[in-house]
Amino acid sequence: GYHELQKLGKTTATSRSAAEETLETRLAGMEPLKRALRKAENLESSRLSKSLSFLATTGSTAPFIGLFGTVWGIMTSFHEIGMRGSASLAVVAPGVSEALVVTAAGLAVAIPAVVFYNYYSNQMAEIESRMHSFSIDFLNLVERDFISRPI
Repeated sequence: GYHELQKLGKTTATSRSAAEETLETRLAGMEPLKRALRKAENLESSRLSKSLSFLATTGSTAPFIGLFGTVWGIMTSFHEIGMRGSASLAVVAPGVSEALVVTAAGLAVAIPAVVFYNYYSNQMAEIESRMHSFSIDFLNLVERDFISRPI
């Protein structure tokens, strides 16, 4: 943004005399600066949000991995019941225990991932809002400066 502002100052000073310059042409010269600020905002937003997709994916898939482990453990229990022909605690407990451990592991991964995703997502929205407010304030100051210069 600052580089565009410097270019803008040089261009308006050398391209035409002060008598020929109108308010409209002054404000039209602000477009490159506006584009540069929007580009900088977009680049920073992209950089900040790069890792959020990992947290979102982890938070949404970990429960399914836990569910898969639960199904696998229950299937193991039923398989053992079928092989032994009885449903005693010694036959069923290992498969159910396996199912519960995998379910707990899936939740232990998913819950913090979702919490951190929400936290960082809100932080990113706040930073984006501040960047946008700064851009608007900066452009307003520059426009006021160009408007207040004598023609």
